[in-house]
Amino acid sequence: MLTNCLRCGSLFVQSGARNICPSCYQEEEGQYERVVTFLRKRENRTATMYEVVKKTNVPDLRIQQFIQQGRLLVAKFPNLGYPCLECGQSIREGKLCHSCAQQLKNDLAKHEIETKCQNERQDRLSTYRLKDK
Repeated sequence: MLTNCLRCGSLFVQSGARNICPSCYQEEEGQYERVVTFLRKRENRTATMYEVVKKTNVPDLRIQQFIQQGRLLVAKFPNLGYPCLECGQSIREGKLCHSCAQQLKNDLAKHEIETKCQNERQDRLSTYRLKDK
């Protein structure tokens, strides 16, 4: 299928699940290899995201992408992480840190209770009842 590359916008024949052209794919693979080569060295295994970006010239968003895709296993690199989408705290999996995820759960539960009470209140207001005399 003929499509545009999501990165550079060039036209290419899409084969498989990749949404980027072969040249952008090669560039991404080169960046991945630079990051992996850097992190494989024993002295670099404790490097932070900032240090990896500075030494490899690979953007932090690309490194985050490698982590989220499972291509870089953060279990082997204790200081490697990416920011929580809500508060920016460094995390190693998912999209939210524990406290933001808990806050979201609490907010959803509170909203559910409020909606239920509002529905019950609306039900009482719209229902007409006759009392037995």
